[in-house]
Amino acid sequence: MDIITSEILWEILKHAKSWLANLVRASDKRKEQSVRAVRDVIIASRETAVYMRSIKETGNRNHETEARLSTLWTGLGFALQDIGILKLAKRCEIRGKLWANPTQYDQDFLEKADVSLESMEKLANQILVQINR
Repeated sequence: MDIITSEILWEILKHAKSWLANLVRASDKRKEQSVRAVRDVIIASRETAVYMRSIKETGNRNHETEARLSTLWTGLGFALQDIGILKLAKRCEIRGKLWANPTQYDQDFLEKADVSLESMEKLANQILVQINR
């Protein structure tokens, strides 16, 4: 059986300290990514609300804007999925598909999926509170 010398023990402690520091840094980075992604959902929700208000006031749809919103919501879904915020990710995915093809889902499905901008913003704000604890 090998004897652990003070030098070996010192090296083990240095490596453990370095490993823990890297772990904390990774955790902080993940927290920052999570906050950024969830805040982006709130921003996308507001942008979408402005576009929807424009449709309501003018009656004019813009396919370029809808394509951009589809891409925006889909990208948010992927970003949230990557960091494990799956419930909100799924809602973003549905929103992205909805902007790509507004007739894809029936109203009953959309109500059950709970993808209204208000409910998505509320969920995002709840997640932000949990992240910042």
